[in-house]
Amino acid sequence: MKLDQIPKLKHINSNNFFLLCGPCAIEGEDMALRIAEKVVTVTDKLKIPYVFKGSFKKANRSRIDSFTGIGDEKALKILRKVSETFDVPTVTDIHEISDAEKAAEFVDVLQIPAFLVRQTDLVVAAAKTGKVVNLKKGQFMSPSAMQHAVQKVKDSGSEKAWITDRGTMFGYQDMIVDFRGIPEMKAYAPVVLDVTHSLQQPNQSTGVTGGRPDMIETIARAGIATGVDGLFIETHFDPSIAKSDGANMLHLNYLEKLLVNLVAIRKTINQL
Repeated sequence: MKLDQIPKLKHINSNNFFLLCGPCAIEGEDMALRIAEKVVTVTDKLKIPYVFKGSFKKANRSRIDSFTGIGDEKALKILRKVSETFDVPTVTDIHEISDAEKAAEFVDVLQIPAFLVRQTDLVVAAAKTGKVVNLKKGQFMSPSAMQHAVQKVKDSGSEKAWITDRGTMFGYQDMIVDFRGIPEMKAYAPVVLDVTHSLQQPNQSTGVTGGRPDMIETIARAGIATGVDGLFIETHFDPSIAKSDGANMLHLNYLEKLLVNLVAIRKTINQL
């Protein structure tokens, strides 16, 4: 698919990677607008095509007392307000077939979580909305297996699919990115590297996922060097109080410097 098929996406002719970036979960209107404003300012300055990311609910949690959301409709309306306020497209993940049509009324990209990417009915429901479908590669799947997830979208009448790599399980409590998979998956669809989820340390005894945010720039640099089309980065103005996945988030204050460095790498790669 082409980036110009996404409403409101700017800077598509900049030769930069595109960016999916925002909080893990929508915690409230003020926090969403605050994060979006900062990211829009930076991406406009660097001419990076930008899609605001925020989950309207979190269904895959280790513990029953984990934060799952502020209410579906309330969170979806906040995503729409972000889009209208800053004139940017938005992406959110869906977990049930009924979520596809509901979320499609509010956002531009529907994301299929990694644990659910083999769920045929869910992928088909997302594709039939006509929205872009961002397919997260399962931690348990090979890069070549993702061609079948993309084909499900195509067989449902849509060419609007991305693949997002978020690492592969290594043992019980670590994630590893196999960068050989990026050029392989690019044969099937545009490829995004989910930098922050690739640095998760899941299955902790506490039931709260850990992470290695100190490695964000390392993974992002390698992704750009190996030719990813886009990057996925979760960010928050204070990850220590984020209600979901704070352990692997990038602090919002560090985003601009990171993106400046990545744009410079991309520019060098384009000249080779």
